[in-house]
Amino acid sequence: MRIVVAHNRYREAQPSGENTIVDSEIAQLTTAGVDVLPFIRSSDEIPSMSKAAKALLPISPIWAPRAQQDLGRLLTEHRPDVLHLHNPYPLISPWVVRTAHRHGVPVVQTVHNYRQVCSSGIYFRDGVICQDCKGRALGVPAIKHRCYRDSAAQSALMATTLAVHRGTWRSVDRYIALTTAIADHLRDYGIPGDRIVVKPNAVPDPGRPAPLGDGFLYMARLSPEKGVDLLLDAWRRHPVGTLGTLRVAGDGELRPLVEAAAAERPDVVYLGQLDRAGVRAAVEASAVVIAASMWHDVLPTVIIEALASGRPVLGTALGGIPYLVGADAPHEPAGTGPAETASAVAGGGGPAMPTGIGLGEAGWVVAPEPAALAAALPVARAGAAGLTLAARARYERMFHPDVVTKQLIDIYAGMTHT
Repeated sequence: MRIVVAHNRYREAQPSGENTIVDSEIAQLTTAGVDVLPFIRSSDEIPSMSKAAKALLPISPIWAPRAQQDLGRLLTEHRPDVLHLHNPYPLISPWVVRTAHRHGVPVVQTVHNYRQVCSSGIYFRDGVICQDCKGRALGVPAIKHRCYRDSAAQSALMATTLAVHRGTWRSVDRYIALTTAIADHLRDYGIPGDRIVVKPNAVPDPGRPAPLGDGFLYMARLSPEKGVDLLLDAWRRHPVGTLGTLRVAGDGELRPLVEAAAAERPDVVYLGQLDRAGVRAAVEASAVVIAASMWHDVLPTVIIEALASGRPVLGTALGGIPYLVGADAPHEPAGTGPAETASAVAGGGGPAMPTGIGLGEAGWVVAPEPAALAAALPVARAGAAGLTLAARARYERMFHPDVVTKQLIDIYAGMTHT
């Protein structure tokens, strides 16, 4: 089986989970015996481009002629079975879908964000969830509010790109939705359900979980949509020391808020930006990992890393978070939903959850509000030990590289037999 993996890498100065996932997926497929042909461009190439190439940049999201020529040669020479597209912007363009189809190659796309509709890709603006561009032929609100790179001109270009390529996106042969929430988004966009497969990302197996630590870990970009300010507000509603330690890892525009909280309270520790070894150490030192997203977060990798280490997760009930912790009951098979699984792990007959706190197989979800999160913090701390085995089991069943890679290969095989 020969697969072209197409991806426009985000700038290295901007940490990207998507870049990491694409790299890992290529490695996992290669290890499984798949012949992978990477078709990779990087936004880091832009400063060193020739003047002629830079002159074409404004149309690249729509067409990217150089990329179409290069891809056409690759497809002609190697005759792959499938083209697997991740991020096309700005140097590849959704036009690669048309190029692949012209060469008789089916296209699979993994959907990492909401950029079929939203110019910024995250449905979040000015501190709140925003879906003003849904259902519009042209995303005028995105232009008005400078949603793409805080530029009216670039926002107009992206909104135009999304309008031009509406038919392109609807011609993709198979969509990979990372969670059930993304599958719902695609159906709402008009993609038939039989062209959508839910397949999450994987993270490497860290091995047997270490004994449970204490306190909580928040590890994400320190930006408004990731909810670190929400978490700090909820944390301050408890006396110092009553919940153990809150460890915060990451960097971003809200870093001063975290540093101020760490200076104010001895039970808040700012860890800064961590490398892989630091991430593992921080997870192992904690009992619960927090995902306090204020937007419809697609698939926070930190949640899968927590489950792999046997740590339950306390998250907001937005985006893919309920799916990751097993709290999206309507999508669970009968008899294995959060209530049944949690009861089995705890031995049954446990205390009922306080109102407003959803219990999942491997954690809890609450509304993205300070009072709701504050109420859930002591519940999660008290219940962490009872969900450690379930957290690890969920990882092994759904997010282990062996499981996810087989699922991806099966998707490819289904495309070659249609």
